[in-house]
Amino acid sequence: MTSASLIVADSEKDSNLYYATGFLAPDPFIYIALNGKKILIMGDLELDRAKLQAEVDEVISSTEILMRLRLKRIAQPKSVDMIEFVLKELDVKGILVPGNFPIEYADPLREKGFSISFKREPFFEERLIKRPKEIEAICQTQRATEEAVEEAVEVISSSKIRGEFLYHHGEILTSRKIKEILHLSLMRQNCIGQYTIVACGTDGVDPHNEGSGPLKAHQSIILDVFPRSMTTRYFADMTRTVVRGKASPKLKKMYQAVLEGQEIGFKQVREGADGRSIHQMILDRFKSLGFETGKIDGRFQGFFHGTGHGVGLDIHELPRIGSLSNILQAGQVVTIEPGLYYLDAGGVRLEDMVLVTKEGCENLTRFPKELEVE
Repeated sequence: MTSASLIVADSEKDSNLYYATGFLAPDPFIYIALNGKKILIMGDLELDRAKLQAEVDEVISSTEILMRLRLKRIAQPKSVDMIEFVLKELDVKGILVPGNFPIEYADPLREKGFSISFKREPFFEERLIKRPKEIEAICQTQRATEEAVEEAVEVISSSKIRGEFLYHHGEILTSRKIKEILHLSLMRQNCIGQYTIVACGTDGVDPHNEGSGPLKAHQSIILDVFPRSMTTRYFADMTRTVVRGKASPKLKKMYQAVLEGQEIGFKQVREGADGRSIHQMILDRFKSLGFETGKIDGRFQGFFHGTGHGVGLDIHELPRIGSLSNILQAGQVVTIEPGLYYLDAGGVRLEDMVLVTKEGCENLTRFPKELEVE
């Protein structure tokens, strides 16, 4: 039975479709791949642009297909009818789709006699290993990230301490203000930051709390910045933790422990290493330093997230470095981002991106690490 790969989505949101075609469009279109040949079915609005820009072998006009379907006395043909028409012309009976394939297409195609199977991520195995141009794109986004974080840290470090709050140009410095600084810097470099984390004090104990309100002196401020380049579509990811003023003794110990945990990650990452083993080594080191993980007063505290994840056209890609087994391969780009979080001290997280190599890893992040800034 002849089988084809099928994706129906818009490539602004679907990274697999963008990876396969190199074509960016906000509205859904149809991608079919068979025996190494890539075919797009496009509406009139994007037809000419797709013919010029898409990295495919053939671009078919949906209008032409609709006209042929009407000649077959299909009064109001739909997208699924166009898919059926093209697949039958290609003598395709089996379809391989990604896990997010819309059921509104899957069910009618099954009813029309097609056999459909889905493939778990990665739909394209080659996405796991980054090509040189992909690594370059990630590094370009990372440089923009570092420039933005540098601007933000300069504002925090130059702020005035008045009572418990930080002041900048006579006004209380807020999480929102730092996010504005980060996002404006990123926009100047054609990158977009979304859901950026600037979390102070106990806000930072919830690792994905974006943070809000005034920034306080002598408390941890977690800056987790993960923008996407609008030029290349590739993400970067970096986290730093800073304090304006004097960090508490426990916060200093937490910071030093997280530094040590990250160093363990750097030393253990290599081709063939198991992400689960790396994660467990960091957990064990934290425990040996007196930093337990578990529920305290009804809240998870300690180190209760993964050590890292892949980065590319999605901010979170395979492989994972965490509680499940994932064998690393040379050419993968992953984060190393251990953290410690306690309600009586605040949160600390440090995150760099590294390129996995046969003998170890190459750190793609250049930004310095310093807890107390002034």
